[in-house]
Amino acid sequence: MTEIVFLIEEDAEGGFTARAVGESIHTQADDLAALRDAVRDAVRCHFPDTGHRPKMIRLHFVRDEVIAA
Repeated sequence: MTEIVFLIEEDAEGGFTARAVGESIHTQADDLAALRDAVRDAVRCHFPDTGHRPKMIRLHFVRDEVIAA
């Protein structure tokens, strides 16, 4: 695996959540800078063997928007 993708969403209670696509990795933080650090740390913990760890982490920001019809 060379890349892992995380879906980033704003949390209703404030801050952000990150969920990996295809892996059981979830984390959260109060701001984007802290979230980036938390995602890196979560990936390192989930893949302790550097030979199997993804080389890139892609953050995909998801935003729901509701408008009146």
